[in-house]
Amino acid sequence: MSGYSEAKLKRIKNFWLEKEPPVPSADLYQDAKYLLFDGTYFHKNGCLAILMDYRTKNSISYTYMDKESYHNVYPMLRDLKEQGLYPKAITMDGHRFVIQAIYDVWPDVHIQRCLYHIQRQGLQWLRVHPRTEAGRELRLILKSITNIKAEKDKMIFLMTYSDWYYKYRDFIKKLPRDSVANIDLKKAMGLINNALPDMFHYIDDPFIAPTTNLLESFCSQLKHHYRSHRGLTEEHKIAYLKWFCYQKNT
Repeated sequence: MSGYSEAKLKRIKNFWLEKEPPVPSADLYQDAKYLLFDGTYFHKNGCLAILMDYRTKNSISYTYMDKESYHNVYPMLRDLKEQGLYPKAITMDGHRFVIQAIYDVWPDVHIQRCLYHIQRQGLQWLRVHPRTEAGRELRLILKSITNIKAEKDKMIFLMTYSDWYYKYRDFIKKLPRDSVANIDLKKAMGLINNALPDMFHYIDDPFIAPTTNLLESFCSQLKHHYRSHRGLTEEHKIAYLKWFCYQKNT
């Protein structure tokens, strides 16, 4: 134990929570080329957007905003660019407004879609027990996504998905437009089709992360620790989240 009274500890805590963590050094930005991006929510209208260096596992940016939107994310990324951040690749989920903000700041960056997000969302839309054989087969295809490690695996996945599409294309067209089976299959197909151009950059460049699992694990730790400090004011809550990210950097 520290030996300090509860009142003393509270004053120390409030002293630090009324300050902002130090600004990262320019070297942290200049050396970060392969990033992870995710926004984790603490309330309905409260999101901490984090950029993590995949190589060092350092959080190089952590900005609190009401939601992940172009309006919120673009200024954050623009400021990071002005401070010297020029990434080669960013692994993230499929949030289209965030993707647009990234491309507007860094037009040549590679967006790597998180394979785990694609798999999880697709399986949710198809449900645990799909109503059609097409849905059951597509579930198996989706389950294979996170096992794709090399060019050979990629080609097997693409051929398997293509074979599935041509096998069931006419069947899906004939499904009632408002049927559950039609809606579920169309959502899952749209997810895969939209992600395909940016699903496999990590195979060509092994420094690119195929998933955001590293950052998601970090966010889980952050939320776990934050639960022990409920009752903070809004300002102190935001400061606590930023200090946590700062202190975890090596």
